[in-house]
Amino acid sequence: MPIWRNARELTIEGQGWTHTKSPYDRLPAKAEALVRPEVWNLSRHGSGIQVRFRTNAKAIHAKWSVGNKALAAANTPGIGHSGLDLYVRDSAGKLRWLGFGAPDTFPESTRALISGMPEGWRDYTLYLPLFNSVQSLEIGVPEGSQIEAADRRTALPIVFYGTSITHAAGASRAGMSHVSILGRRFDRPVMNLGFSGNGRMEIEIAKRLTELEAAVYVIDCLPNIVAAQVTERTEPLVKELKRVRPDTPILLVEDRTYQDAFLVETKRKRNLESRAAFKAAYNRLRKENVKGLYYLEGEDLLGSDGEGTVDSSHPTDLGYVRQADVFEKALKPILKKVKN
Repeated sequence: MPIWRNARELTIEGQGWTHTKSPYDRLPAKAEALVRPEVWNLSRHGSGIQVRFRTNAKAIHAKWSVGNKALAAANTPGIGHSGLDLYVRDSAGKLRWLGFGAPDTFPESTRALISGMPEGWRDYTLYLPLFNSVQSLEIGVPEGSQIEAADRRTALPIVFYGTSITHAAGASRAGMSHVSILGRRFDRPVMNLGFSGNGRMEIEIAKRLTELEAAVYVIDCLPNIVAAQVTERTEPLVKELKRVRPDTPILLVEDRTYQDAFLVETKRKRNLESRAAFKAAYNRLRKENVKGLYYLEGEDLLGSDGEGTVDSSHPTDLGYVRQADVFEKALKPILKKVKN
């Protein structure tokens, strides 16, 4: 039988606040009274939160309980929706996928994430479920093995605010969102504040973002709002971020192209109108001499072959890798200017 260790005793990343209502919430407890109920409920999901640890064990187990009875969704399989995803740092220093924990019962599941490894100390990262709340999490290793917290990284996180795409709808595993992929590529902490259907550039969320010291804020909300809301909300959000964090760069991201928009005119029209409003707001901010503001176009976020989504909107794993490729190019020069 494994010897169990509470994950809260290890190193938690991707969580911006310590005063939370539940141990793995993505917003602070005070936010319950400050944001819409839909946003609050979605903030209980574990998307982007990681447990980092070291062990010399030959096998790693996990025991976790979740808050929502639905263990899967129409566009997100159970392993990503309510399961765990394990990565290990290899001999070259790269984080590589190693194992997963599929949810089998509500509320608690117990699974072997990996077994049969040679003994030796290694660094591991365990990603929490994308679309379920984690009430408790324990990591188990065989008797006689040791497990300890990984060193806490000091680099400032990349903070993402967005929609179900940021939240990672459609991803097969918890580590396959473009947010988490970018965290591995840059070897830097990331925070995922994607709220499915509710990434609407709201000033209440902007105020929460300013409480976080970030390397860069990535604002990716266009899929959840139409052109009139883009015009109304972009500048107030950017100005609130800059009022409190004037030196933190901001990357504004256009919406991805609906993959059936080449034939569905209403979807193409929505893409074009939202982008025009966004670009106009960006240009006005630049004319006002707002510093550290960057812009990423959305036309090629998913590629051009139509193979990058589950449902024309939400990426497959392929789509998330393609998004990560485009985001990486945009973020690399920005991060080079960041002191930490």
